[in-house]
Amino acid sequence: MKKAYVYVLITAFLFATMEVACKIGAATLDPFQLTFMRFAIGGLLLLPFALSHIRKNGITITARDHLILACVGLLGVTISMSLFQISVDMCNASTVSVLICINPFFTMVFAHLLTAEKLNRRKLLVLFFALLGIVFMVRPWDIQEGNSALGMALMILSALVFGLYTVAGKVSQRKMGLLAQTSFSFIYGSAVLLIVLLVTGKPVIAGAGDDVWIIIYTGVFVTGIGYYCYFKAIELADAATGSFAFFIKPAIAPIIAMIVLKETILWNSVVGIILVLIASAINLIPGIYHSRKNNGEKNGQTEE
Repeated sequence: MKKAYVYVLITAFLFATMEVACKIGAATLDPFQLTFMRFAIGGLLLLPFALSHIRKNGITITARDHLILACVGLLGVTISMSLFQISVDMCNASTVSVLICINPFFTMVFAHLLTAEKLNRRKLLVLFFALLGIVFMVRPWDIQEGNSALGMALMILSALVFGLYTVAGKVSQRKMGLLAQTSFSFIYGSAVLLIVLLVTGKPVIAGAGDDVWIIIYTGVFVTGIGYYCYFKAIELADAATGSFAFFIKPAIAPIIAMIVLKETILWNSVVGIILVLIASAINLIPGIYHSRKNNGEKNGQTEE
């Protein structure tokens, strides 16, 4: 269990540095170009582990499965993460880092509309605090310097689409597991982005040499190693424990942006971060408690 928390902390740190790294890369790289390279690298790094899991469990992936994975990748990478990268260029990294963390709350809404997972009082309370957090982060009455209304709108849209991506991916996830589903969807999503780059005449690898360290960091470390550690945390503990990384991220990402990019964290951002953390706690802690209780019962232990 202790190893699981080590993986959670590594995941949280790598994910917390994502917006800062992407903000630096946005200065010289096209947003679609950086998104393509980042997820192509990350997806390919996860692929050997995904294939090993598929072989070990005797899973057969059909043409229909590949079509579903391509659609899931279109939502999660081609659309959501491209919008994310565009918004990073138009907003402060600290603002974006918190707004992207609201995607699990959109997931709850889509799950309510499209699956049997319905909203209850606790989930409605989670949504209330999350939406209140958005209001304070966006601060529509006086938008903070460095942010733009369009950029924040695109970021919220990115989180919304990512929530839909999460729900849509549950079909393939049940069959092949989260790691394989993520790897294949990343590869398919980046493949669609490659087509977009070629059709629109945007650079594919041109100029990448000047920012190779950003590409390596966002692709290998954030997207590859970050997601691998997330999956290891789930494997060693459970999904609720792994998701705790997304609870930690909004607390430390703005601090990293303040240190590296010299961004200013205003009072409204602090309030917004606290509200999102409260929403995350209400959402995650019951799941972690029940998982520990169940594990304790399996091991013949009594938890007080």
